[in-house]
Amino acid sequence: MGSIHREMQAFCNKSKDGELTVTPQTCILIGAPVDSGKRRPGCLMGPDAFRTAGLAEALATLGHKVVDLGNLSPASHAPDTGDGPLFAPNETIGWTNRLIRAAEDALAKGFPIFLGGDHSLSLGSVVGAANYAAGQDRPLFVLWLDAHTDFHTPRTTDSGNLHGTPVGYFTGRPDFTGFPKVGNPVPQENVCMIGLRSVDHAERDALQTTKVRRHDMREIDENGVARPLAAFLEHVAAQKGMLHVSLDVDFLDPSVAPAVGTTVPGGATVREAHLVMEMLHDSGLMTSLDLVELNPFLDERGRTAHLMVDLCASSLGRRVFDRPTRSYR
Repeated sequence: MGSIHREMQAFCNKSKDGELTVTPQTCILIGAPVDSGKRRPGCLMGPDAFRTAGLAEALATLGHKVVDLGNLSPASHAPDTGDGPLFAPNETIGWTNRLIRAAEDALAKGFPIFLGGDHSLSLGSVVGAANYAAGQDRPLFVLWLDAHTDFHTPRTTDSGNLHGTPVGYFTGRPDFTGFPKVGNPVPQENVCMIGLRSVDHAERDALQTTKVRRHDMREIDENGVARPLAAFLEHVAAQKGMLHVSLDVDFLDPSVAPAVGTTVPGGATVREAHLVMEMLHDSGLMTSLDLVELNPFLDERGRTAHLMVDLCASSLGRRVFDRPTRSYR
């Protein structure tokens, strides 16, 4: 773990008592109310729910500068006719174009946090991050925290929902007709998936021939989440890579995070999720972040939004002893 420790030292300072303190960053909040990646509506309310749950305030309390760019809209696109197998492909193409540019611009100025919106927003955020990394002559790595692999293509998806295709897109799989060309595909071995527990046969068969790192919940149950994550972070550090993290609400167990349209029992616990985010902060490697698939219409008194905000804060320096006690009564 030596290289991870060195990266951590470059990112953090130590106070006189030896405790790690947070090095302030410019956190750029980018609202992406994408709701075209699936048929069940509601994720368009996600960005404002994160704001209402106090994301900016939590980051500012840690000493970060927070710049909120408000909510984006998709780039100009052809109207969707609804007569094909895919749901709202043209609107999703519009969002992808907009978010590629937004990611490239924001990474030049600070640490972008994309507030979703469904997971199809990662079609744009990750490709934009990969373009920026290539311009810095650095590789991009992606940590995919999700119950699903999202490795479909528009041809292989049975549902026609494009929120199941981002990893396929940014790793350079074919059949994304009409979408922006992926000029800097993320190498398969640079992708690590943690939390898997719902994988379609087509995705499973396709992934068997790849170098994507995949860790399902049985492996997490048997060995814990720290070991595979530490190994991946060690690899990122050794390659001097940039790290994009994509956190889907359904990475978490629905008993603690009900506000998602794709609930799959058996997800990460609150403590496991915080450990992941704390390790990301300690590594100092994360350079951009997605918070996706929050559907406030399905939430219970904002508990999922607050949990996601707490996880984001952990990834940016909040420690165990700093966490607020929250009541939902």
